[in-house]
Amino acid sequence: MFQVGDRVLYPMYGAGIIDSIEEKEVLGVKGQYYLLNIPHVHMEIMIPVGKAEDLGIRQVVNSEIIDDVLSFLFQGDTDPVIFESNNRFYRDINKKKMKSGDIFQECEIIRDLTRKSKLHKLGMEDNNMLNSACQIITSEIVQAKGIEMEEAVEMLQEIITRAKDEHEKQELLG
Repeated sequence: MFQVGDRVLYPMYGAGIIDSIEEKEVLGVKGQYYLLNIPHVHMEIMIPVGKAEDLGIRQVVNSEIIDDVLSFLFQGDTDPVIFESNNRFYRDINKKKMKSGDIFQECEIIRDLTRKSKLHKLGMEDNNMLNSACQIITSEIVQAKGIEMEEAVEMLQEIITRAKDEHEKQELLG
């Protein structure tokens, strides 16, 4: 069970803070609810306490894990299937990764779609998935490191730019 003030990640929405735990009546049934404030999207969400685990809600990772995730963001191989245009199978895999709430899987989405964007212009669905993954990661960076959103966005963009530059340099060197 989470406590008031806990920093948590709600998959597909991002990281926020539990503002309160209240008893509410919804559709005639009383129950305990977390009131989760997700600042980067200016949203408050009521989540039934008993369903939080099923929804994939978890504690925000610590600052050291954020550093590890960001330093290894562009390592690892990308499944070549992603480079095929309009690959519905891969989009479904990315949706499952997003819903998992696993920070490493979310980073794989950023890595793979950024690599794909170097070869082809991303379609709307892929572009939205990349933007969502970036927003969720930056919201967790904000909560884990206690920094402002602008700084977290800048941190992630710097890593993405550095990886693109490194990739281009490797292509030139053959």
